[in-house]
Amino acid sequence: MSHEVETMAYAGALPWHGLGTEVSNELTPLQMMQKAGVDWKVEQQKIVTESGLEINDKVALVRTSDNTLLDVTGKDWKPVQNEEAFTFFSEFVAAGDMEMHTAGSLKEGRNVWALAKVKESFDVFGEDTIESFLLFSNPHQYGKAVDVRFTPIRVVCNNTLTFSLQQDAKRSVKVGHRTAFDADTVKETLGIASEKFAKYKEMAQFLGSRKITAESLIQYYNDVFPTTSRKEEKTPVVSYDDMSKAAKMCYDSLEVQPGAQFAAGTWWQAFNSVTYYTDHLQGRNSENRLHNQWFGYNQAKKVTAAEKAVAFATAA
Repeated sequence: MSHEVETMAYAGALPWHGLGTEVSNELTPLQMMQKAGVDWKVEQQKIVTESGLEINDKVALVRTSDNTLLDVTGKDWKPVQNEEAFTFFSEFVAAGDMEMHTAGSLKEGRNVWALAKVKESFDVFGEDTIESFLLFSNPHQYGKAVDVRFTPIRVVCNNTLTFSLQQDAKRSVKVGHRTAFDADTVKETLGIASEKFAKYKEMAQFLGSRKITAESLIQYYNDVFPTTSRKEEKTPVVSYDDMSKAAKMCYDSLEVQPGAQFAAGTWWQAFNSVTYYTDHLQGRNSENRLHNQWFGYNQAKKVTAAEKAVAFATAA
């Protein structure tokens, strides 16, 4: 497997990125952890220089299975073990509300994640199916917080969608490593998955009810992927030729992206052209796109795209 994706397991159909080892969708969370190759622990070890001097205010974060150095942190760093992360899903899976979907390790163990499929979905505009997932990102890296969040995925194109900023506040919980991870508190803060999913359906239906215009579409793409030089010069973007390369790729995919036939000519179609670009076109390779899809630059970009789409749809 690539240097970006260290290990990975998936249940069901082969993911769009073609990575990982297939497993049963009936695995318990801890069984998925084992199949994904992340059934290891991290421990904090002293840092000693070659001359024997101990660094008192720092510790090494080490993977015990092979003594891989993951990072250097302060002594107040509180690691969350992978077993804690996967156990987070246990009551949901046992109750039949979720099933384990994918899990793995990115960047040589520095980011371990687990994704569970929530057993509910909805259709909009005919057969445009959206499914709900719960993602647990467990980074073993300084400066990165534990991130637990609901995320919708559009089945027709495997685009990982996102909530607008107004919806985003309660669908995601981040916990820094200077406080102990409390699973019960996180679950209480996240709330009920069905309520979050219903809010997302409302947004999708709203975007699909508002028509785009040629002028507003160009402005939208430029707001999401601005042309740096024109932004600095405060020169308005009024045509296709004025747009950035990324904006042009979104524009070009508008009518040819998977699922383009659903709510064609609306802000739902425009928004999904951005998620299609970020998930399937942008980036060096599949491994890079997988990382950015959930954890990198593209996740924040999708929030911007959703927020801008709602704003343009409201004004339409």
